[in-house]
Amino acid sequence: LNQYLQHGAPLYMALYAAGIIFFSFFYTAVVFNPEETAENLKRYGGFIPGIRPGKNTETYFDYVLTRITVIGAAYLTFICVVPEYLVSALSIPFYLGGTSLLIVVNVTMDTVTQIQSHLLAHQYGDLIKKAKLKGARRR
Repeated sequence: LNQYLQHGAPLYMALYAAGIIFFSFFYTAVVFNPEETAENLKRYGGFIPGIRPGKNTETYFDYVLTRITVIGAAYLTFICVVPEYLVSALSIPFYLGGTSLLIVVNVTMDTVTQIQSHLLAHQYGDLIKKAKLKGARRR
């Protein structure tokens, strides 16, 4: 069993790919509820052009979400399994494998987003201070 589940073994890579695909769909199902989203859209008067509010909107959301998740899961599987295959079959060294590369990119994007939101909040704070000063001078 240990031999079949070592890095680079076909069974290991198949289970690795299946795990990525399964958890992509699982996470999407947990995070996004098409029924609730369609109901909220209907409640607040929104609609998708050409699609009736309610059950038809829910079906459309489910259809689109499934297609996007299939493409995303295939992409993630490709990014994670190809370096594993190249290391095992062709002995090409990868210092940042697929999973670690995804983590590094995600953390970098999150850090940049936090920096931008902090800078934006700081700019709004300066605008509020200027507005209060100008308001005080008018009196």
